Amino acid sequence: MCHPAWARARTAAQRLRDLARLRRVRDRIDREYAQPLDVEALARAADLTAGQLSRAFRVAYGRSPYAYLMVRRIERATALLRHGDLSVSEVCRAVGCPSPGIFHTRFTEQVGVPPTVYRRAAGGATGTGPPRVRVGAVVGRAAAVTAPR
Repeated sequence: MCHPAWARARTAAQRLRDLARLRRVRDRIDREYAQPLDVEALARAADLTAGQLSRAFRVAYGRSPYAYLMVRRIERATALLRHGDLSVSEVCRAVGCPSPGIFHTRFTEQVGVPPTVYRRAAGGATGTGPPRVRVGAVVGRAAAVTAPR
């Protein structure tokens, strides 16, 4: 069975309250993506255990809170790399990634190219701009979709 008996027995009103709680967690991630956030802290603020939050968030939004946070960070990083004059290391720190290695790995998974390649294309001499990608479409696999110009 996918859901325990207690989950099936919940009232519609309780499910709406639970979804509102999850939306507040998602909104906090959207606002504070550059801050040090962890699932335990997010769960405490929502009065849930980390496991409860992770399971419910995945059901509601299709990915774990950590994966959602990383998608937000990488989306912001692509904007900074396209339009800013920050180095890749500075972008990594600005979006709150815990380490350059994690940043490089997650960026490459979500965008399809490493941040240095993306940065070079964004400021390249050809004037063609960075590759067009859809960030965050698939978490855990390369998600680059190059659009025709």
